[in-house]
Amino acid sequence: MALTENRDVPLGTPCPEFRLPTVDGGIVSRDDLQHVPVLAVMFICNHCPYVQAVEDRLAALAREYEGRGVQLVGICSNDSTDYPDDHPKRLLARWREKRFGFPYGVDESQDVARAFGAVCTPEFFVYGPDRRLAYHGRLDDSWRDPAKVTRRELAAAFDALLAGKPPSPEQTASMGCSIKWRRAS
Repeated sequence: MALTENRDVPLGTPCPEFRLPTVDGGIVSRDDLQHVPVLAVMFICNHCPYVQAVEDRLAALAREYEGRGVQLVGICSNDSTDYPDDHPKRLLARWREKRFGFPYGVDESQDVARAFGAVCTPEFFVYGPDRRLAYHGRLDDSWRDPAKVTRRELAAAFDALLAGKPPSPEQTASMGCSIKWRRAS
């Protein structure tokens, strides 16, 4: 497990277009979510221990902000050939088990991850009503132990945007496993 931090994607960068199949047979797209003031795109997966450590917090966050103008969207971009835990059927099972409460897209081509500049799991991109990047940092200050969390940075970004303010420009990078890119054929 190689630790990777997210790359610097400049704040203000427009949200890339995406339209992906979801693990439960639906479709999730940026344009279908235009009406939601805050869009949080999360690159996650099943096999990464960093994601596993926070997935209950992600489900709780989705419930906390449900109906408040925030839409979380999970995306798995990992190559499921080499990482079978990240196969869509297993993603669906985990989505149901954890009751994520947000759409979970499958980026089989990995084009969406590349468009966002995503490099790790978990990685968070938050966009305000103008669909420009407002937050690209970590979930909170204790990925390993929820009892030690003192700063909920992702939630603070949501709250700022919902109040019509920008999140703090001081953002700590998210860290986790690298996205598992498909090998060139």
